[in-house]
Amino acid sequence: MSSLPLAFSAPLALAALALLPALWLILRVTPPRPRRIDFPPLKIMADLVAKREMPAHTPWWLLALRMIIAALAILAVAGPVWNPAREAGPLRGPMLLLVDNGFGAATDWPERLLVAESRVAAAAREGRPVAILGLAENPAEITLSEPRAALDRLRAFALQPHAPDRAAHLPRIEAFLRTAPDAEIVWVADGLSVTDDTAFLARLKQEADAGRLSIHAGPIDQLALTAPENLAGALAVKVLRPTPAAAASGQVRALDLKGLPLGDAPFVFNGSELQTTARLTLPIEVRNSVSRLEVVGERSAAAVALLDDRAKRRRVGIVSGATTDTAQPLLSPTYYVSRALQPFAEIREPRPGSTDPVGELLAQNLSVLVLADIGALDGDTVGKINAFIQRGGVLLRFAGARLAAASDDLTPVRLRRGGRTLGGGLSWETPRKLAPFTRESPFFGTAINDDVRVSRQILAEPEADLSRKTWAALEDGTPVVTGERRGDGMIAMMHVTADTTWSNLPLSGLFVEMLRKIVGLAGTGPAEPQGEDARVETLSPTRVLDGSGSFRSPPATAQPVARSFAGRATLAHPPGIYGPADGSLAVNALNPTDTLRAIDLASLGVAVLPVDKPVALDIRPQLLVLALLLLVADTLATLWLGGRLSIARQARRAAPAAILLALALGGTTLVPETARAQAVPPAPAAPAAPDQRPPIPRELFAAGAVTRLAYVVTGDRAVDEMSKAGLAGLNVVLGARTALEPGEAVGVNADRDELAFFPVLYWPIVAGRPIPTAETLRKLEAYMKGGGLVIFDTRDAMSARPGGGTTPEGEQLRRMLQTLDIPELEPLPRDHVLTKTFYILDGFAGRYDTGTTWVEILPPAGADGRRPARAGDNVSPIVITSNDLASAWAVNRRGEPLVPLSGSDPRQREMALRAGVNLVMYALTGNYKADQVHVPALLERLGQ
Repeated sequence: MSSLPLAFSAPLALAALALLPALWLILRVTPPRPRRIDFPPLKIMADLVAKREMPAHTPWWLLALRMIIAALAILAVAGPVWNPAREAGPLRGPMLLLVDNGFGAATDWPERLLVAESRVAAAAREGRPVAILGLAENPAEITLSEPRAALDRLRAFALQPHAPDRAAHLPRIEAFLRTAPDAEIVWVADGLSVTDDTAFLARLKQEADAGRLSIHAGPIDQLALTAPENLAGALAVKVLRPTPAAAASGQVRALDLKGLPLGDAPFVFNGSELQTTARLTLPIEVRNSVSRLEVVGERSAAAVALLDDRAKRRRVGIVSGATTDTAQPLLSPTYYVSRALQPFAEIREPRPGSTDPVGELLAQNLSVLVLADIGALDGDTVGKINAFIQRGGVLLRFAGARLAAASDDLTPVRLRRGGRTLGGGLSWETPRKLAPFTRESPFFGTAINDDVRVSRQILAEPEADLSRKTWAALEDGTPVVTGERRGDGMIAMMHVTADTTWSNLPLSGLFVEMLRKIVGLAGTGPAEPQGEDARVETLSPTRVLDGSGSFRSPPATAQPVARSFAGRATLAHPPGIYGPADGSLAVNALNPTDTLRAIDLASLGVAVLPVDKPVALDIRPQLLVLALLLLVADTLATLWLGGRLSIARQARRAAPAAILLALALGGTTLVPETARAQAVPPAPAAPAAPDQRPPIPRELFAAGAVTRLAYVVTGDRAVDEMSKAGLAGLNVVLGARTALEPGEAVGVNADRDELAFFPVLYWPIVAGRPIPTAETLRKLEAYMKGGGLVIFDTRDAMSARPGGGTTPEGEQLRRMLQTLDIPELEPLPRDHVLTKTFYILDGFAGRYDTGTTWVEILPPAGADGRRPARAGDNVSPIVITSNDLASAWAVNRRGEPLVPLSGSDPRQREMALRAGVNLVMYALTGNYKADQVHVPALLERLGQ
């Protein structure tokens, strides 16, 4: 290899430079093409003296230009390579190229590949064979190959999403160096260490001392995430950095399964610390939806932490059958359970003095229900618990004196009445330790504390399948924890108490891990063993990460993992999501206990070369491009010398062609598009259906149009005419008494017309009419959720009798609403904002005054016994009445009422019109009047 910074892969081609003088002579004696001069007759008389203006030889500057082009072509053929000199002396042995292709190389992976390719190209120029080893690949035998084949293999290298296990490749490297002791080792390192690399670095140190080691490494500034944990108030994750020189702050982003962002959290490294925590303060429902945490701006699999079903913070309800002494919390049977569940679950307990604590908790969407020494359960409570289990919930029961006397079937095994006492006055044996967990147990793989002792327990009756239901047992085989799957859920039972009365298990860390495993079974249940091969549940990868942290399909090398897999990612088990969505397992690039460490490359005693640019740069493309540009300049100069670039001459030559083109275009008749469109007869319009009205024109509701009320056309002519007359009468009152000037009421077809234009929709119910289609009901549901108010009027207040059953109109409405997502309703309260929106009213009368008006239920009363006048900032989307409002509002053209009223109040029609005004104002203005209920409290706070 040459010591100059410029080398040639084909130096013999430089011999062609000796031909440049001969080329100079040939080009010099060859004059340029003579210039063409037009022959004007009068020009001879004006210029009788002949002038020689064209040179006989090629100009010197053109000769120089052509010499430079030829020289550049010769240099390009010689294969020039810009290659800085190496500090070490020239080596003639083979090259072993080690490449860190794990997640630590993600920040500058393309640059690392260029550096590796340049080293292989340099070996090719020197005629040295090359062996390539990816340290993040599976260990394999190292073989030498031709540089071209090695280069093809190098370009096929993929960035892996796991850390390289360098020590695993050390035996193969040792075997290769024994067969090639003079080999040069080139290590393209990422500078990060996750596993123990002591032996690997010690072997490279030997090669460095012999002068056969070269290292390329870039800046070590990568961040990583590990140990995500769903805590009580936030979702926490550890942020790691390898050196204090890395980024000191940043943000962690939470995303759901669809990749939608759910929240960001900042993190800051104080001083020289290498670890910090980012906390995302989100509601528990949102935290349970997070499936991915990532460092914003980082493109690495280590900067991503995946969460699976185990990371969800489940809601656990705890009910105790004992009387809790608040002055002695350590005596409470729920104290140890609450403390053990608090790190990974949301604890719910019933209100003090609740008459139905189990029902109260089950109504809060629990995942796990814990019954600590609950004895007798009534039939209603047992039914609620069974339904909860069938839906996927987990029931966890703890033993005690009350449970020993119970007789319900909410236990996984039949219990022997009376407890077993160990170590007491009537003891059978001394207290026993726990036996190792079997493979079928959900606790399999959990370490057992040697100091855990059980002094008393409730025994299980011998059964044929008792061993299958046993999750934990004593050394003598007596079950301590049993479980059974029922429906989509399961029942688990601890045969000891939840406190320290019967055992010291609640005082151990094993108790926390066992409860964590049981809570994690909510919604999944254990896999039922089916034969010898089904004892270990395996999960196949569904989506895995690539080296840059993006999701991709699992590669062919990915293999399933066991349900109990807890290691870091490898080539066989890349980081990603394994198993179904309802029981997934997340495998991450780092373990919760891993740290990022920077390798001390300086201790190897060799200079660390950068990876920001390749070592060898092939400059053939640059030379060829320059030669091509100079060739274009030579061509233009030749044309200029020959008079080929005269603009006036080119214009004169183009003039005849332009004239011919104009004549051709002048003889063509251009037909405008509008004329062509008029020449085509329009297609006949489809005739309108005779039984349907035309759709409402959208121009009626253009910008600036008036507000209009609407009624639903039922198909009953009398009802539809009464609805139209009723809204017309209400419009007159609205225009006279309020600032609203409504337009003419519109009858709409709910199946076809757009409802979003109308703030209020009056819907009279007619028995016997077809139920609206599902599409229409969904449109109506969207209308109500979008802010519209629907008034359903069954008009059956006179025909309805207390205890007399449902009227036909009421049954028709019930069938309409049974598939709609409507809020819970209640009779109109006297303090509802509807009663004071415009007029202060006691009720909503219509043609009848005996019916009940139903609206969305308000929140419950507060501690002071007063109910709020509104439910949030929204209005009730639905109002149901039976008082026939439209008949009370209806007037004829002279403004006279159309229908007599049935009530005894002479002001009933006026009250009905006021009710209509309140409904319209309520729909248009919302709950602005609701704040009046807070005026006394505001004045009191202001001291007035």
